[in-house]
Amino acid sequence: MKEGKKRVLFFVPALFFSFFFLPSSAAGRDLPSTGKVLAFSLLPRIPDPLGFAGPFAGVTGGALLLGGGANFPQGPPWEGKPKVWYDTLFLLPSPQGKWRKLEEKLPGPLAYGVSLTWRGKVVCLGGGDGNKNYARAFLLSLEGGKVRLQPLPPMPGPAAFFCGALLGDRVFVAGGLASPEASRPLRTFWSLDLGFPEGKRKWIELPLWPGPPRFLAAAGAQDGSFFLFGGCDLAPGGKGVPVRRYLKDAYRYTPGKGWKRISDLPHPLAASPTPAPALGSSHLVLVGGDDGSRSSLGLTLQNRHPGFTRDVLLYHTVTDTWVKADPFPGEIQGPPSSRPAKTFPPVTTTALWWEGRIVIPNGEIRPGVRTPRIFAALPVPGGKAGFGILDYLVFLGYMGGLVWMGVYLSRREKSTDDFFLAGRRIPWWAAGLSIFGTQLSAITFMAIPALVFRTDWVYFPGALMIIAAAPVIIYVYLPFFRRLNVTTAYEYLELRFSPAVRLTGSGAYLLFQLGRMGIVLYLPSLALATVTGMDVTLCIVFMGGLAILYTVLGGIEAVVWTDVLQVIVLLGGALLCMVVILLDIPGGAGEIFSLGSGAGKFHMADFTWDMATTAFWVVILGRFLEQFVSYSADQTVVQRYLTTKDEKRAARSIWTNAALSFPALLLFFFLGTALWVFFKERPELLNPLGRADDILPHFIVHMLPTGIAGLVIAGLFAASMSSLDSSMNSMSTVLVTDWIRRFEKKKRSEKDYLLVARLITLLVGVLGTGSALVMAFSGSTSMWDSYTRVIGLFGGGLAGLFAAGIFSRRISAAGVLAGFAASALVLYLVRSSGKVHFLLFAGTGIVTCFAAAFLASLVLPRGGPSPEGLTVYDLGAGSPPTPAGKGPRPS
Repeated sequence: MKEGKKRVLFFVPALFFSFFFLPSSAAGRDLPSTGKVLAFSLLPRIPDPLGFAGPFAGVTGGALLLGGGANFPQGPPWEGKPKVWYDTLFLLPSPQGKWRKLEEKLPGPLAYGVSLTWRGKVVCLGGGDGNKNYARAFLLSLEGGKVRLQPLPPMPGPAAFFCGALLGDRVFVAGGLASPEASRPLRTFWSLDLGFPEGKRKWIELPLWPGPPRFLAAAGAQDGSFFLFGGCDLAPGGKGVPVRRYLKDAYRYTPGKGWKRISDLPHPLAASPTPAPALGSSHLVLVGGDDGSRSSLGLTLQNRHPGFTRDVLLYHTVTDTWVKADPFPGEIQGPPSSRPAKTFPPVTTTALWWEGRIVIPNGEIRPGVRTPRIFAALPVPGGKAGFGILDYLVFLGYMGGLVWMGVYLSRREKSTDDFFLAGRRIPWWAAGLSIFGTQLSAITFMAIPALVFRTDWVYFPGALMIIAAAPVIIYVYLPFFRRLNVTTAYEYLELRFSPAVRLTGSGAYLLFQLGRMGIVLYLPSLALATVTGMDVTLCIVFMGGLAILYTVLGGIEAVVWTDVLQVIVLLGGALLCMVVILLDIPGGAGEIFSLGSGAGKFHMADFTWDMATTAFWVVILGRFLEQFVSYSADQTVVQRYLTTKDEKRAARSIWTNAALSFPALLLFFFLGTALWVFFKERPELLNPLGRADDILPHFIVHMLPTGIAGLVIAGLFAASMSSLDSSMNSMSTVLVTDWIRRFEKKKRSEKDYLLVARLITLLVGVLGTGSALVMAFSGSTSMWDSYTRVIGLFGGGLAGLFAAGIFSRRISAAGVLAGFAASALVLYLVRSSGKVHFLLFAGTGIVTCFAAAFLASLVLPRGGPSPEGLTVYDLGAGSPPTPAGKGPRPS
């Protein structure tokens, strides 16, 4: 991991060669190892001396429920003793508790079916009893101390030794044997949506995977897909006895997209505990299994089988790579006061999550030999190597510098004009960098590379729409914000419509910012947790507290200059990450383009008319209209326009932001693809327990030079804090200007208003930090998607208010309020339908608000101020009006 830290010192001459002259990476190397991922232990053993193969198991009522299965109670099979199937149920209330045998039973003796845990109930499917296999399906749940059985629709056909997994509310099952005497496995793929009400649930037969039939395969669900691994096929053998053919092919099924063959298993594998447990957001783990190398009939009959493979395999769903973890141990520590036990990894059993650990109950440790043991595997957090003392010193120094900046600038804050507008002394280039930093910041630095790492470039064309929207903002919207004597954007709404519209707009903005503050603070907190092992909630409190401190002291001036600093650090950090990747990958940029293109990672456009997808027109239109939420109706951005000396300099700040967008976004998108290639070549460096949004900070910590890593991580936190501080200051501006000053009859002194502004900044900072804590507990998976949804749902109608005022003389105050209400209703219905992509939410809100406001104004009574001088048609007709009590501003 440290090699990249040394080589980066020589990147200047090497960078040129990395683009064109380095050879391609070598193929065929040994399967890499990622170290210890699971710590195995034993839970209390089940009260049966032999244990069971093929049991049903799951979690209900917080307890582990186990039932059914098969064993040889009269003696081993090599002595000709019969196998017996069971209908018994056992319950373990807690990992430290004791098993108890229940009075309730399964519908009959059953084993070798599929069992899954769904919403506190155990889903039991199929299985057999030695005489026949079944299609029955039912739920088991613990209610009032008793186990309740709830029937489900039977499967389309009988099956045992098949596999299944749960993707959301949908059960997927594949393969198996239709009967104990079957000479060929099933090639079936069925699905049942448990989210439907009773009576409407039904099994659906889905398209088949493009490979041979199989039984004893492993399944898994991760990253929005169902996975099918290995298993056995049957081929004709001597004397009519089928012979097993062990498989290593693997497939991925994504609803709506179908099947895709993925990388083969490192070796053939069957009967591994299934479903394969999911680790982090992108890994699946296969523990043990039968690879066929030990399946000698002679050894089995003499009880000399050496046990199944101890391999622990990890599959990464994004890079389509396999690695080995430390193997299943030969000796495992049992419950307290018990001796360590020598054992083998079990097969023909299930795997499930319970109390933060993977549980593998019973199973078969050698052919014909069961175990009563309950195996548990606790995920082991990845190491923290790479973030050293120097990194911590740089990080703390950077954070301290931000606080010092707030203290230093606090001496210049004499009035609310200083606190909210920096006395209009901010240079245009700094205001432009501040706009860029506020809008992109940590969301861009982490979420865009993470999104591209997981998917492709389909969002890239839309990300450039600020360039198309900039002229409209500058020549249509900006003149009103600069020529009117306003402190907040929403003062325009009162001048154009009425006080009620102004308060509606500012109130919607405040709600919108509360949601945004949580997202931009929560995302980098994941990075801090990755780097230091600190709890995510502690990270949120730490960053929120620092941002509150310097913003309360330094106002908008501290906000702008910290934005400038973090933009420089983050863009430099992203460039440095690219250099390290190019130097580390044999083949450099050529390898990135080659592997990325072959895997479709540079795919940029989906040409379809389906508005529920990332169609090209959806991305372009949606992101273009979305710009007007941020740049015309968001006080956080509009306030930057007002901190410069005049309108001309404000326009330059917008052009600066637009000009930075193309190279910066190109860098971040390419970095995402480069990370995918890097970790495809080096999958052992992935964090098995990590989230998709952690991928860039994980790379920074382990690959950037010591000290530089601390600086970039500090810049990442500062980026998050800069978005938080911008929201705090602008919300304080809105509350003081649009609410307190607007309605207070007795005016205060500027010193009093400044104190109120600082107190409100403190309060909203605490609220924003609180909303981030709520998100931490809710566990959102993709911050980029979440951020865009917040903008669309809360900002579309708000931007519609400004569009209605600026582009129409006929829309009245009553009409625009009706339009705003209509946009909220339509957005709710659109979101609930699931038929419109979230990128269109903002545009839907704008268009609906404008159209509904226009129509409503035709029938509702007019009234309110004259629109003269306040629409786009009056831009050249002289000076617009100013709010009462305010003099004209210089243009």
